[in-house]
Amino acid sequence: MSSDVPSSADVSAVEDVVDPDVAADRIVAAFARMSGLFLSAETVRTALELVTSLSVEMVPHTVGAGISLLNSEGRRTTTAATDAVVERADNLQYRLGAGPCLTAWADRVVVRVDDLASDERWPTWSRPAAELGLASSLSVPLVAGTRALGAIKVYAVQPGAYTEREEHLLTMFSSQAAMLLAGMRAAEDAERVTGQIANSLHGREVTTLAKGIIMARDGVDEQAAFLILAHTARRQRSTVRRVAERLAMSTVRRRR
Repeated sequence: MSSDVPSSADVSAVEDVVDPDVAADRIVAAFARMSGLFLSAETVRTALELVTSLSVEMVPHTVGAGISLLNSEGRRTTTAATDAVVERADNLQYRLGAGPCLTAWADRVVVRVDDLASDERWPTWSRPAAELGLASSLSVPLVAGTRALGAIKVYAVQPGAYTEREEHLLTMFSSQAAMLLAGMRAAEDAERVTGQIANSLHGREVTTLAKGIIMARDGVDEQAAFLILAHTARRQRSTVRRVAERLAMSTVRRRR
């Protein structure tokens, strides 16, 4: 077995989380703190790493956790993980195209593996994963509304580590994580759209400025000034905006 896997004694299992109401309160409180961190400009990567760290703390017997999402190229990848062993176990699933995490994601179901060494559902994955020092796993989809964003999974070093209680805990945890992820994506989309609008407005402003420079310099009206910009752009095989930017910058430099 790989020495990279921490022993169960090294993990601060939350054995006292039995009452579902207590568990729910603790999970919501944890994500409320995380939302505050994100809103105060924490990176997406940091937020996801916090999710995996919290899942290790919240689900008893867990020694490692990870989140699987689509990357910018549309491929499934482990976006955050608590250690390299989790990443290796996950990467094997991606290469094979099969495994409990991918099944949880695709079918939107909770998938529990009680003993990786003997489980027959994905033997080409579970046997090598067992050789990494992992013995059991629990995977839950990250679902926001009608969208399956990915999956979160936890691993233990002893067989039969997870029961229906842990399934319930991780399911509650994943619902909060999915809400956080959906919020982050909405914020990213809003930021991207805002950037596009700002970029468009900048293009209009610099073009207006360049037209004003030409009107003052050549004594022509606004339409003629724009035609001069367009003619220059064609001659230089450039765009009106780039020509306008160069004209504005050169005029500013001359006046300094």
